[in-house]
Amino acid sequence: MTSKERAELKSQAMVLDSIFQIGKASLTPQLTDAVRDALDARELIKVSVLKNCADDPKELANLIAERTGSEVVQVIGKKIVLYKKNIEKEEKKKRMEKAKKKRK
Repeated sequence: MTSKERAELKSQAMVLDSIFQIGKASLTPQLTDAVRDALDARELIKVSVLKNCADDPKELANLIAERTGSEVVQVIGKKIVLYKKNIEKEEKKKRMEKAKKKRK
């Protein structure tokens, strides 16, 4: 990921709300699966690490990214921003654009 792409994703993440919280149980397999599903649906997500979680947010971010095949955009305090490009979405967009061009 280039610095320009990272900067763009950071700006998009500013308005996002956290859709997952990591608490005392830390990173469970169920949470990992849920994060993977959310990344497939949204591409860009924000995760909060609660105060009662003893793990380091940067380590958690790297672990989640490794397990889900995503990239860490940024970790600020106890907020983690993750990105995973959805290839199927990109292909669908391209097909839709081609169809629009053919209609014209």
